[in-house]
Amino acid sequence: MHVARTSTKYVDKTGNVRHYESLLVRRTFREGAKVRHETLANLSKLPAKTVAAIEATLKGQTLVAAGSEFTIARCLQHGHVAAVAAMARRLGLPALLGPPCRSRELALGLIISRVVKPASKLRTRSWWADTTLGADLGITDASTDEIYAAMDWLVGRQDAIEKKLAAKHLGPQVNPSGMALFDLSSTWMTGNHCELAARGYSRDGKKGLPQINFGLLGDREGRPVAVRVFAGNTADPAAFTKIVTVVKDTFKLDNLVMVGDRGMITTARVNALRELNDDAKRVSGGSPR
Repeated sequence: MHVARTSTKYVDKTGNVRHYESLLVRRTFREGAKVRHETLANLSKLPAKTVAAIEATLKGQTLVAAGSEFTIARCLQHGHVAAVAAMARRLGLPALLGPPCRSRELALGLIISRVVKPASKLRTRSWWADTTLGADLGITDASTDEIYAAMDWLVGRQDAIEKKLAAKHLGPQVNPSGMALFDLSSTWMTGNHCELAARGYSRDGKKGLPQINFGLLGDREGRPVAVRVFAGNTADPAAFTKIVTVVKDTFKLDNLVMVGDRGMITTARVNALRELNDDAKRVSGGSPR
């Protein structure tokens, strides 16, 4: 037996051509020297998937229920981590972090994990085994000590990374307006072993807990360029003065418009900046900017 597909066409009175296909189950046999066909069933009204299944069965194929032909031994999350990892490579993040090494792969894994699923370092370490990220970067077997050592390695690379970012986003050729943005934020914490933890103005509303402050410097589009961490009782104006020193001494940018909120750029800070410019003038013999 087999499925026979017979196509016919019909021209109606208006001249329109209509095409029809008949799907028939037929038995073919010989009667003497002649080949005969016997129609056993008409499948024309059945869904296409059903016809395909009948046709495959008549051809000797074995059909099994979807999903029963294999057993899932392990399933790793892939799509989200692969998408973020691909974008990180497209942006040149691995090369920005430093030369290829175990610490760079761990640092890259921590950054991607922070984007996809923020968690503690210990939780992130165990989560790598549930995704393809750990296998792709070769960090599934990383120990806790290795992770913290990688963070220390990244801190040692901070100046080099920030200089590259400053040249790319704050330099006069790419930033003709000479504008940079700076703001100070804070995060509360528990425990008593952090050297920078102190009580200060809590932006999180956690007035009874110590905190640390961190200032972020970005270009006019909001892309991060540099970050500095301060004691929790550091005021906005003091942090602003320190980041200006970083821009002037570390990034070697002496013509930049710094934008901050009203509580950050006070009259005292303006006078302090003028003193910095006067010092630069005396050292270089040029005019202050």
